[in-house]
Amino acid sequence: MDLDQTLLEIGGAPVTPYHLFSVACLFSLLLLVAAVIFAWRAQAGRREEHLAAERRRAELEYRIAELSGALKSLAEQSHGSQMQLVSALDERLDQVSQRLGLNLTDQTERTGQSLAQLHERLAVIDAAQKNIMSLSSEMLGLKEILSNKQARGAFGQARMEAIIRDGLHAGAYAFQGTLSNGTRPDCLVSLPDSPLRLVIDAKFPLEAFNALKAAKGEADIRNAEARLKADVLKHVRDIAEKYLIGGETHETAIMFVPSESVYAELYEKFEDVIQKAHRARVIIASPNVLMLLVQTLQAIFKDVRMREQAGLIKAEVTRLLEDVARLKERVGDLQKHFGAAAGDLEKLAVSAEKITRRGLKIESLELEEPAIELARPKLMEQG
Repeated sequence: MDLDQTLLEIGGAPVTPYHLFSVACLFSLLLLVAAVIFAWRAQAGRREEHLAAERRRAELEYRIAELSGALKSLAEQSHGSQMQLVSALDERLDQVSQRLGLNLTDQTERTGQSLAQLHERLAVIDAAQKNIMSLSSEMLGLKEILSNKQARGAFGQARMEAIIRDGLHAGAYAFQGTLSNGTRPDCLVSLPDSPLRLVIDAKFPLEAFNALKAAKGEADIRNAEARLKADVLKHVRDIAEKYLIGGETHETAIMFVPSESVYAELYEKFEDVIQKAHRARVIIASPNVLMLLVQTLQAIFKDVRMREQAGLIKAEVTRLLEDVARLKERVGDLQKHFGAAAGDLEKLAVSAEKITRRGLKIESLELEEPAIELARPKLMEQG
């Protein structure tokens, strides 16, 4: 290779391989110098670090010696303080033990009294818990009844039947009677002096009320209220369509609600539903309202029975007056007999008095003349 051959030009100056080799040698020399300088500096640094470590080790040994002396002095002081502390603790422990013994005795007595009182209260609580458990089981049973549609219907039917049986006689009502259209209402009450019968339905829908109770948000409450209105009005329409029959049933039917709280909430918050039910000739009745209705019907039945018995009572009074008239006549006859007997008794008394006087005269020998004596028997006969 020719060392003078021009490889390239930089700023008009030619660059040859010789120039490149010279630059490479110079660069290697600089690197060698730099390595030597770095090695010398590293060795000087290690010597300085070794000297610094020696100084630190000497200072550390001196500090350890000082610390050992201080620890020894501290140990001796701590031993003396510990002995004093142990002595003071023994005295205080003796005092505390005495006080603790007294307090424990007193506390034991108080604890015994408290345990006795606690035992009595636990007995009361146990009895109350049994009552609560019994009530809870009853409430669970009631909840199951109210959650089951068929069982809830049977529950409402049972309450309605109990009220009807307690207030009306057996011939005034019929449960599950059949109408001319084939329907069977829960109760039919026969009205006095009328062929019409009053219909009572006990299957009130409660699912919507439960949904309204469980609703939390505003939207859920609106939906539950709308469902409640729809269910109640549907049941009202069903009662009006199935049970209101002209010439057979009364123009008004009763929808029985077996809960006073549901009845109160319905009248308080859903007055429009009540008004629509009235226009459909369906009256919503709670147990108390149904009981009042039954008592009114009972009074009506009583008045009807009194009117039915009025003719019999009048005939009996007529017979009684006839018996009184006959009694009066017989009393008059008896009074006449007593009057005649009284006259005879007065005559007998007069004769007895005359005989008495005559006997006294005979006893005193005050006799009169024969003519007079003969006349006396005639006078006595006339008397």
